[in-house]
Amino acid sequence: MQNSIPPPRPGRAGPARPPPGGLGQISLSFPPGGRQERGNGGSEHRKAGKGTHCLGRMALSRRMGQKKQRLLTAKRHQAPPDGAQISSSKEPRMAPPMTPGPQRSIYFSSLKGHPARLGSEFFDQPAVPLARAFLGQVLVRHLGDGTELRGRIVETETPRNRGMFMRPGTLYVYLIYGMYFCMNVSSRGDGACVLLRALEPLGGLEAMRQLRHTVRKGAASRALKDRELCSGPSKLCQALAIDKSFDQRDLATDEAVWLERGPSGSGEPAVVAAARVGIGHAGEWAQKPLRFYIQGSPWVSVVDRAAERDAQAGHRPAHEEF
Repeated sequence: MQNSIPPPRPGRAGPARPPPGGLGQISLSFPPGGRQERGNGGSEHRKAGKGTHCLGRMALSRRMGQKKQRLLTAKRHQAPPDGAQISSSKEPRMAPPMTPGPQRSIYFSSLKGHPARLGSEFFDQPAVPLARAFLGQVLVRHLGDGTELRGRIVETETPRNRGMFMRPGTLYVYLIYGMYFCMNVSSRGDGACVLLRALEPLGGLEAMRQLRHTVRKGAASRALKDRELCSGPSKLCQALAIDKSFDQRDLATDEAVWLERGPSGSGEPAVVAAARVGIGHAGEWAQKPLRFYIQGSPWVSVVDRAAERDAQAGHRPAHEEF
């Protein structure tokens, strides 16, 4: 009798074929009896294996994307913004200017770090040379709110017979007509000082205008022109908020008012020596050329045409006798 292998019964599943991924990825499931599941159970398990594989790939892709995002974020934090310069540790770090608003004086310190503020040695000279040396220098007033007022000195005067017995550079602020202040700076020698008569406004002009407006008498509705802000000893005190509280302060060390060297490069200005203003009762001293101003400046209080002609002709008065 010849043995023959009977054909598979209908409905019985044949051997499971390995999926394209190889035998390592086959997911098989057997019933408790050890026999293979019949019917469509094999195909269902194959679908489940493929689903698990897809989920694994999606999770891996998500993790890689998160890692890439973290790397990009770290690079953005380390890199400077577009257009920014990477500064060397040796370079000074300058904060960007804040405008509008108060700014630190550009003259307060030079690029090499040497202060441009004039010290006590500048004031330690006789009154007449000091009065001339003041011309062209910059007077700075620092207000309590941080506003900085600046003006170039264009006119000075050397008052006589003042009770000045203070260290050179000390301020002497006094009241005239019972309502206006004037500011003097002591110089070398007993009773010697210099009166600051006029400034060319350089910075803080609107603040100066407001300060002048609060103390003006009459014509309060008219806005002051720039050349009217500091064209007189009392006007400049009003524009800089200088009052009796500044009396006896040291111009070389005070934190609210100081003197800086004027910008270099413009050369020494032509100086006119003229008679003082409003001292007709001073006898022989009335005509002494003890008032000095920068020739051609539109900011001075009073122009003396005769003295300017003498200056152009080369007639320079000798001040040694003063």
